[in-house]
Amino acid sequence: MSDTRRVTVEVRRLNTHYGTRQILKDVSLDVREGEIMVIMGGSGSGKSTLLNHLLGLLRPTSGTVKVLGKDINTASALDVQELRTRMGVAFQSGALFSSMSVGDNIALPLREHTRLDAMTIGIMTRLKLEVVSLAGFEDLMPSELSGGMIKRAALARAIVMDPKLLFCDEPSAGLDPVVASSIDDLILRLRDAMGMSIVVVTHDLDSAFKIADRICVLDQGDVLALDTVAAIRNSPNERIQNLLNRRTEEAEVDPDAYLRRLLGERARQDGEDDSQQRHLP
Repeated sequence: MSDTRRVTVEVRRLNTHYGTRQILKDVSLDVREGEIMVIMGGSGSGKSTLLNHLLGLLRPTSGTVKVLGKDINTASALDVQELRTRMGVAFQSGALFSSMSVGDNIALPLREHTRLDAMTIGIMTRLKLEVVSLAGFEDLMPSELSGGMIKRAALARAIVMDPKLLFCDEPSAGLDPVVASSIDDLILRLRDAMGMSIVVVTHDLDSAFKIADRICVLDQGDVLALDTVAAIRNSPNERIQNLLNRRTEEAEVDPDAYLRRLLGERARQDGEDDSQQRHLP
């Protein structure tokens, strides 16, 4: 039976280059309303680049990215600004302003993007702190929080505008297993309580398997698989199994390409030496 839920994120044939190097290769995916989509892959697979596209921070070489029904690359600046008020982002490091209290960090989006009075902003801030189990911590500074508390405060700020779409970048990175598991539980509660779509970028397999409705596996810019947790676990794809079981892959060496790289480095060095010789007195 087909899934009739509204699509909140639609990526079609997305290609991205950094200079001559291709990072994403014909990436396509959908995120549905009320779904947790986990994007995972090894280092250099293109996870962060894809997330930056979803946030409208990068323009692709080709392809389209639609967020909440709008093409984020062709929308006007005003439309993009409005769109971002309906999106929340929890950054990997937390990205809290060190000079502001926890409460002021969380209240900032409300002060910047709404005309609510101070009392209402205070109530909404404390409400979101309650949601992430940080009630009573609004007067502390970020430096006074533990790593797990910083992650929770970042989530509180990300949801303070009641977004339709939440992006989380490595939400459990750097945390001990117990605290990481509590962050996973919080993400699940947020989805269930607020009905939002959540996109999580992570390399933590335990976290991915616990929270995901579907998983998109990236490898060297390609989508290897986009499926349920059970299907990913049982995938016959050797590269996926290598990732899941943390097996290293032997890199195939092209002798000709290897030789060209060596000669290129030598040629550049020779050119630099010749240039220095010409400039000697």
